[in-house]
Amino acid sequence: MNWICETAVLALTGAQGSLPDAAWDVKSFLENARTYIQTVGGLLLMLLGAAGLIWGGVRLIQKLMGGQQHGQSEGWGRIAALILIGGALGTGGWTLISAVGSGGQTTIEDLGGGTIVVAPGPLEGR
Repeated sequence: MNWICETAVLALTGAQGSLPDAAWDVKSFLENARTYIQTVGGLLLMLLGAAGLIWGGVRLIQKLMGGQQHGQSEGWGRIAALILIGGALGTGGWTLISAVGSGGQTTIEDLGGGTIVVAPGPLEGR
């Protein structure tokens, strides 16, 4: 064998020996699945956010340029919500949804832990 072939064979056999061991258990499978779903779901949310942002911009231009016949079906609030929420999802994706969800989890834990004190109302016989 010539020198280049020997070097290639040695490099390939050395690379095969240094591969990391794969963990073939349920925990690793579920962790990898969660990571994959978060990545794909985040990209899907970003895509939907970009679509909402574009559609909100289109409806805004239609409403501003249209007369009585065009652009009157959408309200200003819905157009603003499309632009704001679409922009937030388009830039935040999974991170935004995760932050909102963790805020809701904190609120539920506070409610369940009894840390919120509610004063008796007028119907409860003050």
